[in-house]
Amino acid sequence: MTNAEISDVFSLLAKLMDIHNENNFKAKSYASAAFTIDKLPEQLSTADRHEIQFTRGIGESTAKKIIEILETGQLSQLNELIRKTPEGILEMLKIKGIGPKKIAVIWKELGIESPGELLYACNENRLIHYKGFGEKSQLSIREALEFYFSNQQRFLYAQLEPIEQLITPFLKTLFGEEQVAIAGDYACQADIADQLEYVIAADAHEIRHALGQVENMILKQEEEGKMVFLYHQAIPVHIYIAEEDNFGTVLFRQSGAQEFLQAFQDTYAIDLAQESFSTEEEIFEVAGIAPIPHFARHKKENIAASCDQIITVQDIKGVIHNHSTWSDGKNSIEEMARACIQKGYEYLVMSDHSVSSFYANGLNVDRVLKQQEEIDLLNQKLAPFKIFKSIECDILNDGRLDYDNHILATFDLVITSIHQNLKMTEEKAMERLLAAVSNPFTTILGHPTGRLLLSRKEYPVNHDVLIEACKKHQVAIEINANPRRLDVDWQWIQKAMQQNVLLSINPDAHSMNGIDDIRFGVLCAQKGLLRATSNVSSMNLAAFEQFIAKKKSP
Repeated sequence: MTNAEISDVFSLLAKLMDIHNENNFKAKSYASAAFTIDKLPEQLSTADRHEIQFTRGIGESTAKKIIEILETGQLSQLNELIRKTPEGILEMLKIKGIGPKKIAVIWKELGIESPGELLYACNENRLIHYKGFGEKSQLSIREALEFYFSNQQRFLYAQLEPIEQLITPFLKTLFGEEQVAIAGDYACQADIADQLEYVIAADAHEIRHALGQVENMILKQEEEGKMVFLYHQAIPVHIYIAEEDNFGTVLFRQSGAQEFLQAFQDTYAIDLAQESFSTEEEIFEVAGIAPIPHFARHKKENIAASCDQIITVQDIKGVIHNHSTWSDGKNSIEEMARACIQKGYEYLVMSDHSVSSFYANGLNVDRVLKQQEEIDLLNQKLAPFKIFKSIECDILNDGRLDYDNHILATFDLVITSIHQNLKMTEEKAMERLLAAVSNPFTTILGHPTGRLLLSRKEYPVNHDVLIEACKKHQVAIEINANPRRLDVDWQWIQKAMQQNVLLSINPDAHSMNGIDDIRFGVLCAQKGLLRATSNVSSMNLAAFEQFIAKKKSP
């Protein structure tokens, strides 16, 4: 084992001792030892074991640990600390600018256990409420996290979008508007993708030469009919080479799940391996059906899907589930409302956090009533635009909601969500969710599985039972449009619609800019073939008022 490797062991030991609030003096001595060992001119592996303790800056205690590492390849004290540390906390230690002291606060006071959760908390403005953090440190941590995630191997749709919006016009400029098309998971509006994919009608030599001149586009792999480039050393860009007469065939084959493609070919007797089509429209003409958008090409059941009335961004009339400076948002209620007015929406539902979400500056009863007074004044000022009084009410560990009924009754509607104690069995999760759904004050069930894409797994949920309960108690299910949530998953939308359970595309906005996340929720909902008639936030102001009045009536 090299000195550098031994140094890394002591460095990690010191950091974990800090995180677990163990002996501060020893933690500092191990950090000092790590520095000393890394600078030694001779390798400890070749040194006399009995002489190691006499090396300046090491000492007897540290020498014993070095010998243990040299003889076993590990350190029992470090192993014990690793066993007590969540994997995501260990991952945070790899991110520059986030030291063990800050990680200890992030983990033990905020309950955050992964880099993804931490980035989400930064975007929700939560860190500034804790000692040792301010706006500058929160911004610094967020930038470090964004850099870290930009170098991972998987990407959220929202992460790829700005890259795609740069690359696609560039490729069309090089090869022609009709000779380039986006394909693959991104074209199909997948929540997560591993790369960007394109079909280009051009000669392989022409593609290689043109992209070879681009500084940030490096050719990594080439095979028959395909090239793989790496954009900015981070984003794989797969290019499928086509000719003009088979462009549609190649695009169709690269823009759908295998089960969809096979079922389509079997049903309509089209052999894509043998037949050439210049456009995808020609394929659908031969099949005798209307074109099926890329977002619907994920299930074999969709080979004859009608997509005429699938929801669009233009169908959204109101902005439901938002946070302001009353809890952990960045903007005031009036600023949020004026942003909605400017964007053409008819109403805003303010749903700041409830009292148990202390980490998010949740509202106690006095602050609830004061906020409602502010909303009354703003409604007079901003009419006919309307702000509704709501709350994102925590579902407590036993399934109760965060306020007594007389406070819950003061809201126009209540969104209930689980935010704490997320490590649950399915039995426990369902106990909490079903209790909340059965509460007569619950209007919408917020982000039902608690997932954060690429960061935190969902807690286990029996979706069939949950949807049945929402039907029984007339509770809508949120499609949380934050691109890190997209929860409930699109695969359950059809099931809810079949049970006449309403969905609600909500941005969970913590800033004026966050309102625009609605679009990501719509992209997710389109994959589930959601129609506007089944979406709460597609209701105009009058219809929405009727909806909440019906829910509140005995």
